[in-house]
Amino acid sequence: MLRTPAWALLAAFLALVGLWPPAATPVQLVLHGANILLAAIPGALWLAGGALLYRSRT
Repeated sequence: MLRTPAWALLAAFLALVGLWPPAATPVQLVLHGANILLAAIPGALWLAGGALLYRSRT
C-alpha cells in the first residue's frame, strides 16, 4: 500500500536532483556577473547615489 507513494517520491526526488543543477546554472552565472558589476562600483558611490535618489523623491 505504501509502496506506490514511496516509488513516486523516490522518482520525484531523483528527477529534482538530476534536473535542478543544470537548470540553476544560468541563474547562478547571471547572479555572479551581477555581483561582479556591483562590486566594481565603490560603496561610497552607491551611498551617494542612494542619497541623491532619496532626496529627489521627497
